Amino acid sequence: MPFDIKNAPAHFQRMTDTIFQEEILEGWMVVYIDDIIIYSEKWEEHVQYIDRVPSKCTPINLKISLKKFNFGQQELLALGHKFSGLCLAIDQNQVAAVLLKPVPKNIKETKSFLGFSSYYRNHFRNLSHITSSLAKLCSKDVVFEITKERSDAYERIKHELTNAPVLILPDFELQFKLYIDEGRCQA
Repeated sequence: MPFDIKNAPAHFQRMTDTIFQEEILEGWMVVYIDDIIIYSEKWEEHVQYIDRVPSKCTPINLKISLKKFNFGQQELLALGHKFSGLCLAIDQNQVAAVLLKPVPKNIKETKSFLGFSSYYRNHFRNLSHITSSLAKLCSKDVVFEITKERSDAYERIKHELTNAPVLILPDFELQFKLYIDEGRCQA
């Protein structure tokens, strides 16, 4: 390949985004590097979408591995999430390893944990508030010290990861009520 190996994933992502741009914009395909997720509400629609993929890959000699294919799944584990119909939940297999880890012992472990929990920020209410005491440990000129407050924050985040709410897409056929706290709005 004519690019540096460290840039290979970014290059490949750009390439797949370009190849499947139309499908992505139509809103029935997600591409992450070499993983393609096709989703639809109706089986007939789904089959039509699947049929379109080889026509994009074949002309540019992009290979498809049928061994890696999963067809007609009602549930899918991908990118640390569990997709099921209109629901999005945290893949508990990803969380299991973190639950076994003790409180971070250094800045590197703290940053790793904060990055992991931040990946699931959509499932948390006030994540930045919960993690603020741990995030301060990553600042320059701060002595690395695990206080009770920081230890409690770490344990709370672990607890939240295992009890995170499932996110559900709204039903756009229903009426929405929007409440705004004007005191928190900026002019």
